[in-house]
Amino acid sequence: MKHDRPANALQAFLQGETAGGVLLIAAAALALVVANSPLGPVYQAALHFHLGRLSLLHWINDGLMAIFFLLVGLEIKREFVVGHLARWPDRILPAVAALAGMAVPAIVYLAIAGRTAGLTRGWAIPSATDIAFALGVIAMLGKRVPASLKIFLTTVAIVDDMGAVAIIALVYTAGLSAPALLAALAVLGAMAVLNRSGVKTLWPYLLCAVLLWVAVLMSGVHATVAGVLAAMMIPVGGSEGATESSPLHRLEHILHPWSAFLIVPLFGFANAGVSFAGMTLANLLAPLPLGVAAGLFLGKQIGVSGSVWLATRLGLAVRPDGASSLQIYGVALLCGIGFTMSLFIGGLAFADPALVDQVKIGVLLGSLVSALLGYALLRSARA
Repeated sequence: MKHDRPANALQAFLQGETAGGVLLIAAAALALVVANSPLGPVYQAALHFHLGRLSLLHWINDGLMAIFFLLVGLEIKREFVVGHLARWPDRILPAVAALAGMAVPAIVYLAIAGRTAGLTRGWAIPSATDIAFALGVIAMLGKRVPASLKIFLTTVAIVDDMGAVAIIALVYTAGLSAPALLAALAVLGAMAVLNRSGVKTLWPYLLCAVLLWVAVLMSGVHATVAGVLAAMMIPVGGSEGATESSPLHRLEHILHPWSAFLIVPLFGFANAGVSFAGMTLANLLAPLPLGVAAGLFLGKQIGVSGSVWLATRLGLAVRPDGASSLQIYGVALLCGIGFTMSLFIGGLAFADPALVDQVKIGVLLGSLVSALLGYALLRSARA
C-alpha cells in the first residue's frame, strides 16, 4: 500500500502537468501573436512597468517563479525519498540520461556560439527539458506512448531540473552579500529545527520560506533558488512514513494547480513574446539563436538517446518497460523542448535585450522542431 501512494501522486502530477502543458503552449502562442500585433508596444510597456523596486517582468521571474521552484524542489525531494527515484537502481537510467542530456547540448552550443565574444555565458540555456510542454505534447498522443516512458521523461526532467538549479546558483550569481547569506543560512537552520522537531503545520515553514526568499534576493544568489532550498526542509514523512497527509504532499497538492495553471503560463506569456519584424534567415542562423536551437534539437536527442543505449548495452540499467528503441528516441526528441527553463536561464545569461530576443528565437525554434518531430515519430512508432 505504501508503494501505491507515490505512484498515485505521480499519476496526479502527470495529469495536472499535461493539462498545464497545453495551457503553456497556448500562452506562448498568444504571446507571439500579441508581440507581433499592434498591441506589441503595449505588451512590452506593461512588462516593464515598475511596481515598487521591480518591474512586472521581474516580479514574475523573481517572485512568482520562486513558487514554481519551490514546487520543483518538493517534486525532487518526493521522488528521491519515496517516489520513482527512491532506489539506486531506479536512479541510474534517468540520471545518466539527464546528465548526458545536459552536457551534450552545452557542447553543441559552445561549438556554434562559443567562438563569438560574449556568448559563452549562454552555454546552459539548452540544458533543461520543459516537463509541462513535453507532457502536453505526449497528451496529444494518448495511449500511443507507454506509461513507463512518461515516467522516464518525468524523472529525466526532474533530474535535469536539479542540474539547472545548481547551474543558476553557481554560474549565474553576481556579487555576494555576506550578511544576507548568513541571514539565509539562519532561516534554513530554523526550518531544519522545525523539521527535526516534528512540526507538521505548514504555516511556520511558509513564513520561513518568505523570509528565505527575501534574504536570498538580497544576497546576490538568484531568488528562485530560495524555493528549492525551502523545499528541502519540508518534511516528507507522515505518521505512517510517506503519506499524503505529510507537509510536503499537502503543500505540493496546494501549489501544483497554481503553478501549472497560472504561474508557468504567465511566465510563458511574459517571456515568449518576441517580434519577428524585419526577421531574416540570416537572423535565424546567427550564432546565438542557432547555437541554442541546435543545442536543444541535436544535443538533447544525441545525449539522451545515446546515453540510454550505452547504459542498457553495458548492463548498467534496464530500458523502460514495454518501450521500443524508436519510442525511446521519440522521447529523446521531446527532451529538446526546453521552453521554461531555457528562457529563464537565457534571461540570466544576457542583460542585452537584443541578445535575450535572440535566445527566445533559438528556444522557440529548437523546441518547436523537437516537439513536431518527436510527436510525429511517437505517433507512428510501435512498441
